[in-house]
Amino acid sequence: MSTRSERRWAELARDLEFTRLPELRRQAEGWRTGLGGLTALLAVLVLLKGRDNLGDLPEAARATATGLLVTGFVLLVLGSLLAARAAHGAPEREILLGGQALRRWTGQEVARVTRALAWAYLLCVLGVILVVGALVIAWLTTQDSGTQPVVVRTNTVVMCGDLIVADQHHMEISSKTDGTVSLPWTAVVSVKPGKTCD
Repeated sequence: MSTRSERRWAELARDLEFTRLPELRRQAEGWRTGLGGLTALLAVLVLLKGRDNLGDLPEAARATATGLLVTGFVLLVLGSLLAARAAHGAPEREILLGGQALRRWTGQEVARVTRALAWAYLLCVLGVILVVGALVIAWLTTQDSGTQPVVVRTNTVVMCGDLIVADQHHMEISSKTDGTVSLPWTAVVSVKPGKTCD
């Protein structure tokens, strides 16, 4: 390497001390924009592509999916706020006029911005993982059975079974004791939802 090239590299290394904070601010601005866009995109995906109703999930899956979603969005919002803090800094009360004070403040601010960016990155990754986990739970979890147990009372008998079909002419239930039974509505006195059929 030539002497001129070495001198130029040395000058750039000396200038790096003065350009590091603006460079970190630009990097933080990009992160803030990216995190905001990602949070908005995930919110749209959850609203448009998720289940119509988390109430369709079993109790444990509903609580888990809701907890993951809320925690994930909180982490994404916190990550966005940290990236915004890193990009724009905190309001300062004093104006630094001395060279040493400005140098000290710049060193501290570089450390704060670097730390805020690291936390923003970590919170973003964790938030995305939690939101994706909630979506996977919501999409893959189903009720134990697609049928609804019912108790049917007719003029002569009381039957319990899973409701298969009900239209304007008849209803069909699947009973453990009687198999599939079709009952015309004229024979049905009452139909009540049941929890289980013993």
